[in-house]
Amino acid sequence: MKKLLGLMIMAGLFCAGLAHAETRLTFATGGTSGVYFPLGGAIAQTLTAKSNGALAITAQASGASGENMRLIESGDVNMAMVQNDVADAAFNGKAPFKEKLQNARAIARLYPEYLHVVATKDSGVKTMEGFKGKKVSVGARGSGNELNCRQIFETFGLTYKNIQPIFLPYGETAEQFKDRQLDGFVFTIGTPNPAIQDITTAQSVQFIPLEGAGVDKIVKDFPFLVKDSIPAKTYKGQDAAVPTLSVQAILVVSKDMPDDVAYTLTKTLFENLPDVAKAHNKGSEISLDRAKDGVTIPFHPGAAKYFAEKGMK
Repeated sequence: MKKLLGLMIMAGLFCAGLAHAETRLTFATGGTSGVYFPLGGAIAQTLTAKSNGALAITAQASGASGENMRLIESGDVNMAMVQNDVADAAFNGKAPFKEKLQNARAIARLYPEYLHVVATKDSGVKTMEGFKGKKVSVGARGSGNELNCRQIFETFGLTYKNIQPIFLPYGETAEQFKDRQLDGFVFTIGTPNPAIQDITTAQSVQFIPLEGAGVDKIVKDFPFLVKDSIPAKTYKGQDAAVPTLSVQAILVVSKDMPDDVAYTLTKTLFENLPDVAKAHNKGSEISLDRAKDGVTIPFHPGAAKYFAEKGMK
């Protein structure tokens, strides 16, 4: 009897262990000088700590949106942060993607990302058209940042033939800009961005506005881009709000992620947002009521289940 009881207890413990088995996930974020990397780390830390042992998430640096969609497609990572417009382009096989990447499923919208268009004071550039003939960092090749440059440049008469495009991630862009090796750059990123804060502390810059009829055309052609503005005094020397455009950062996972895992991930995220915000200020911009904003790719069934429980259509 004692032996049987012992076996029953061991079996019970084994089953309990299975019920709370830890699922290990790899989370692709972005470059170390951007917002994706530290915010992704904050999300990974919170989900791991608050999931009651169900999740163990490791955040890793990456080339951001474009690369992240490919990493999800190949199965090299389980989850990633991506711009909403890049996710749509990849899912539907639009440029710069040559084929449809349809393994990603959305969990939620996270926060808005503003297009920062910045020039050196010495360049004399005050409008987008002024970049002709200048050295401009457009972001890493294939990134969401570079895609946004392709989307907006043509409207202002710019192409990679009449500017000198430099393909660099945020950190290297900041260093070359401070060393006067660049005339300008475009960052699609949340505010305030540490790299831009560092630049504006070291030197005076010109924030280039995106406004007028050209912007109206862009918004019509690319519905993912919406009229917005960088709030006044976000950066040193930037006393007025800067008219610009924004996209949305979203969280995606592999379609192969089990429904219960995606549900736990979604539930844990939205029920512990204060912890994310404590770890990174961008966490304060994540909200349940805006979780579906700007998302055009399919939601994961696990996320959809959670939203349905919350009465969201």
